[in-house]
Amino acid sequence: MSLVLDSAAQDLLFREARTSNSFSDEPVTEEQIQAIYDLVKFGPTAFNQTPLRITLVRSPEARERLVKHMAKGNDAKTATAPLVAILSADNEFHEELPQLLPHFPQAKDAFFSERPVREQSALLNAALQAAYFIIGIRAAGLAAGPMTGADFAGIQKEFLDADHTPLMVVNIGKPGENAWFDRSPRLAFDEVVTTV
Repeated sequence: MSLVLDSAAQDLLFREARTSNSFSDEPVTEEQIQAIYDLVKFGPTAFNQTPLRITLVRSPEARERLVKHMAKGNDAKTATAPLVAILSADNEFHEELPQLLPHFPQAKDAFFSERPVREQSALLNAALQAAYFIIGIRAAGLAAGPMTGADFAGIQKEFLDADHTPLMVVNIGKPGENAWFDRSPRLAFDEVVTTV
């Protein structure tokens, strides 16, 4: 065995974990989401930046406003999931760098003074954090249904502002009946990894 993580944890986080297409009625609590965030916030990013922003859609009115921006096929899942999160990248993340990178506070101005540079870095690092968030959901014994099939311009206008770029919508909860599609294939090690 080459991995330190035990087999059950590997199954929970990766091998048996799947994108859920239906959910039970069991609610997802604020305490669960806080525990997930308090775990995944330690995932590495460049310059220790933290551009991911999580908008929890809990009220029926907000859910209705979100569902109208989801692609057909994603709308019904989003309407019925116990909890939905909009994940976005904060393009003004650099304002927090003096706090998050106290040994190099000048990084804020030295590397991120220009908006296009910030947007590129925010997108990459928020996507990393979104992946950590999905793994954290699995670590909490919940299932995630991440989706990019949506009108993101509409979601941004409805829920965010010009400084926040939407990345995905994630349905969260305990899996319901017939939650899984068949497992799709993955590329083999030799198809992905090269040594130089």
